[in-house]
Amino acid sequence: MSAFGRKNGPSGAKPGFGVARPMQHTPGANREPDVRGGDQFPPIDPAAIAAAADPLSAASPQEMRNAEALARLSDRANQEHAPQEQAQGFEASVHKIKEQVLPRLLERVDPEAAATLSKDELAEEFRPIIMEVLAELKLTLNRREQFALEKVLVDELLGLGPLEELLNDPDITDIMVNGPLQTYIEKKGKLTIAPIQFRDEEHLFQIAQRIVNKVGRRVDQTTPLADARLPDGSRVNVIVPPLSLKGTAISIRKFSAKPITLDNLANWGAMSQKMCTALKIAGACRFNIVISGGTGSGKTTMLNALSKMIDPGERVLTIEDAAELRLQQPHWLPLETRPANLEGQGAITIGDLVKNALRMRPDRIILGEIRGAECFDLLAAMNTGHDGSMCTLHSNSPRECLGRMENMILMGDIKIPKEAISKQIADSVDLIVQVKRLRDGSRRVTNVTEVIGMEGDVIVTQELFKFEYISEDENGKIIGEYRGMGLRPYTLEKARGFGFDQPFLEACL
Repeated sequence: MSAFGRKNGPSGAKPGFGVARPMQHTPGANREPDVRGGDQFPPIDPAAIAAAADPLSAASPQEMRNAEALARLSDRANQEHAPQEQAQGFEASVHKIKEQVLPRLLERVDPEAAATLSKDELAEEFRPIIMEVLAELKLTLNRREQFALEKVLVDELLGLGPLEELLNDPDITDIMVNGPLQTYIEKKGKLTIAPIQFRDEEHLFQIAQRIVNKVGRRVDQTTPLADARLPDGSRVNVIVPPLSLKGTAISIRKFSAKPITLDNLANWGAMSQKMCTALKIAGACRFNIVISGGTGSGKTTMLNALSKMIDPGERVLTIEDAAELRLQQPHWLPLETRPANLEGQGAITIGDLVKNALRMRPDRIILGEIRGAECFDLLAAMNTGHDGSMCTLHSNSPRECLGRMENMILMGDIKIPKEAISKQIADSVDLIVQVKRLRDGSRRVTNVTEVIGMEGDVIVTQELFKFEYISEDENGKIIGEYRGMGLRPYTLEKARGFGFDQPFLEACL
């Protein structure tokens, strides 16, 4: 017996740790020989080998999507951004010649006389002078280079320098200048870097001064912020050092030369045809409308499109900080605020203009954007016989829009309880149109919401239309569905007064 209390085997060998299973084969049975080694060696599945080599091949679609998302995160974390390349080729050579020609050209030109000429007239006057300067510098240019040089010089003297090329491109919707060496543009909702650069910070600052001086504003170290507009109505914001650390920054929001209508937006997929019909009726039937959305979501475009439905016989007043609305009506008077002067006096706010507008016999008052206590003045206008008033504000949902309106009124010095403010909003606003810029760059109307009234101290709303996300295609384009909620509109009585009750009901159901 061993030390562990076990008997040794007959030969004294160590006990076995297992018994081999016999081959499963009956002698004499009519059975095909198993070339794979019998049942105790199961067949090898080729798919299992592939799955072991590449785990993603056997993963479910959801697991594959998760793996792709994590791979994109990893790529972004390890991405290195190369420095911006200097402009090269034909444009670079023309700009290099311009730097040599411009100082000599200015010696031969009277700036005051040049300012009175149009661009075409100035180009004609410049042509012989440019040829003289090129002869002095012993430079020989072909016809194409001469035309390019003339254009660059005229843009430099009368226009906005390198920005003119971008402003003339109809596909560009936003221009963002981040100092003299970096400019980005937005095309079809996507940001790309532009192939332009300014000579230096002083050159860029002169362009910024030229923009704001045209609308009676100023920008310098004492007033480093300014809002302005271009002759075509494009909105401009300028911020200069010391607030901007990379140099003068200019942000330009361009607007389409051709007016955009609700039908255009429907054809481009920003809304459904039923939503388009409902919004047309809302604009024609003098609903009080608030357009809500984030920065760059298309609020001003929507407001301009809705204005097309205003009766041509109505008198419309628009009030803005920097005039950018371009209403499509004959009887339209735009008003603009004024900042304080150097002594801090003379400022005219939106609230001042709203109060004054009530004395100007308007049929509708439209505010470009509300940011503070002027919201209360607008609600007062909506309740004093100016139905059909409209405004825009920043928020991410219709419910948040109502909360922001309450907060903006409370920001002022008006000493009234919050319940009274909520009731004023519920009584004044008829419709909230929520617009959003999706991650693929498209702009959509995501909600059309009615304000019904009060229930206790809560504002009650109901959704008429909603955009629901479904998926996205292989190019990253978002696919969704515009759904009518099938509810009877609360504002149907208002539409009945204009004879649009039945079309409005059919559009919403």
